[in-house]
Amino acid sequence: MNDLYTQVITVFLGFFAIMNPIANTAAFAGLVGDKSKAEQIQIAAKALIITFVVILSFSLLGKAIFHLFGITISALRITGGILVFLVGYHMLNGHGSKLHSAEENESADIAVSPLAVPLLAGPGTIATAMNYSSSGEITGILVTISVFAVLCFITFICFIFSSNILAVIGKSGLSIITRLMGLILAVIGTQMVIIGVTAVVKAMS
Repeated sequence: MNDLYTQVITVFLGFFAIMNPIANTAAFAGLVGDKSKAEQIQIAAKALIITFVVILSFSLLGKAIFHLFGITISALRITGGILVFLVGYHMLNGHGSKLHSAEENESADIAVSPLAVPLLAGPGTIATAMNYSSSGEITGILVTISVFAVLCFITFICFIFSSNILAVIGKSGLSIITRLMGLILAVIGTQMVIIGVTAVVKAMS
């Protein structure tokens, strides 16, 4: 049971850090600040539903994707770890990452892009989801999906009350939170690489 709690906490912290609901709330407010409350709720709901479906698909089909492209779990962990580390590194330095950034595009549906992809379900989030569910065991997949669903709900609440949240924490608070999340991500990414490299070395010896 303790292992399950540890797994749930690890998955939650990993997803929370890479999705960074507080920082993404600022991006959401910047994208939809001029729209009505009803429109903001609709956009937030659509973006998070799409995000959940994307992550659900990669969590469930991760093993099939491995077999289809001949990818090993170790390769995923190393590559995913590097991606997650890069996102964390940029956040730690107070900058957004090209892997995890939003550019407003008025001609497109902002709920789909940039909000859902790549802001919420970017390469780092996808790699993290596949890494956590890569064991193929039903428990790992269920934990990954359930925790991500909870985080999507938390992010939805943050989006809906974006103006209130940003008024409370201010720019300096947002900067501190972003850097802390960046540190957590960098550590998680490094750990993923270590696990992947260790597995490769063991397989070769």
